[in-house]
Amino acid sequence: MSKKRMHNKVKKKLFGLFTGEWFAALMFAVLWVLYLYLLEGFEVYLTSAPSLYAFVMLEWILLQGGFYWFLKWRQVRNKSSSNLPDHQLRLFAFFKKSNMFLIAIGMLVLIYQCYVFAADFYWFLFLFSFAVIEHINYYHIRLSYMSVEEIKELLGQKGLRRSLLAKELKKYHGRLKGKRGAS
Repeated sequence: MSKKRMHNKVKKKLFGLFTGEWFAALMFAVLWVLYLYLLEGFEVYLTSAPSLYAFVMLEWILLQGGFYWFLKWRQVRNKSSSNLPDHQLRLFAFFKKSNMFLIAIGMLVLIYQCYVFAADFYWFLFLFSFAVIEHINYYHIRLSYMSVEEIKELLGQKGLRRSLLAKELKKYHGRLKGKRGAS
């Protein structure tokens, strides 16, 4: 495959990834509002504080994922280096820490939900789990495989791979440690 064709293929894939994440975040919000206004009986699930918390956390993480893929797409489109610059990786390191904080709060909410077993328990559990899985998918281990080629690759490898963002953040943290050690 020629370089130009490969470049266009990568650019197209990255475009699909970032628009897909942002479209999902938008559609989840639209569906949330539609269910709230059109379907009676869903208010208890959609307006409870725990469910709203998990939903906002999920949306926040999806937007981060879309932003990451947008930045990668922009790099490929501009034919710049394959790794994000340090100032952008610093932002994603902050996002990762903020997500961990939100997940910790969510765990406390989950414990509370188990204790009171409110009507929205399973809905909260679904949304919270979805958000945690998305966080893991971006910041730790790649969990999403969409094409047949990717699934074949997954089956042929031993174990799951680190996500692309996790690899970039590891290199970034290594450079920071190197700079601190040199000082």
